[in-house]
Amino acid sequence: MSRTAATREQREQHQHHEQHQHERGTTDMTYQQPEPLAFTAGRLTGRVIFVTGASSGIGAAAVRRFAAEGALVAAAARRADRVEALAAELRAAGHEALGLECDVTDERSVADAVDRTVRAFGRLDGAFNNAGAGGARARLHELDTDHFDTVMTTNVRGVFLSMKHQIPAMLDSGGGSVVISSSVAGLVGSPLNTDYATSKHALTGLVKCAALDYARDNIRVNAIAPGPTRSEMFDRWMPTDEARAALADRFPMNYVADPDDMARAALFLLSDESRWTTGTVLPCEGGFAAG
Repeated sequence: MSRTAATREQREQHQHHEQHQHERGTTDMTYQQPEPLAFTAGRLTGRVIFVTGASSGIGAAAVRRFAAEGALVAAAARRADRVEALAAELRAAGHEALGLECDVTDERSVADAVDRTVRAFGRLDGAFNNAGAGGARARLHELDTDHFDTVMTTNVRGVFLSMKHQIPAMLDSGGGSVVISSSVAGLVGSPLNTDYATSKHALTGLVKCAALDYARDNIRVNAIAPGPTRSEMFDRWMPTDEARAALADRFPMNYVADPDDMARAALFLLSDESRWTTGTVLPCEGGFAAG
């Protein structure tokens, strides 16, 4: 796409967004939330990508984005009805997609989902490990121990189990790329966030060690660190626009992202455009960790 055409498309998207906001009566919104980007470039053509936490939010957006970029996508989540409906939607649009029930805290469930993906598509080239659980927003001594264990089991053990079974399939395919969904909470500390932030900081160690383990096997391992991004989990945490605006104001770029924005960051790390990038956590948080 030429620079002139891209500029024209962006201008048209902005005008459409302004009209949409006016119709919703929210032209006084105090934070940035632009329309999703629209361009595609075939960056995953023919590649088989496995996505966890694919039933909503960033995960569902990633499944759609990767399919639009030419990938054969396995959408995995506990809510089987949702991922099966998502896969059916994509197949109806001409893409190759598979919906899989998968609980990342259950090793047998993970192993079965990866195996079904390889049997359906013949190989595995990449994974976006996005499944996660939210924190309790309490001070450390007030945290429920069982909830802390749930967060750690889902956010850390779940990623470990996913990679444990994805990586052998990638070794059989001659290499691949793993992208993990971390968080700005994995880059900095914040009050009332001990359980969630602890789990996301742990992922940094996992990324760096796994990247070194498999660098000579042509498998790259990276993570994205989203800031405020609309999703079911985010909306439970920030249920009103006033709350979202207050949160966005803490970030230098004063924004709330669309899930597709984070899907595109993961897309970059899955694609050959990042072929020399491994062991990194890519900040996607509007500059919050820069201060």
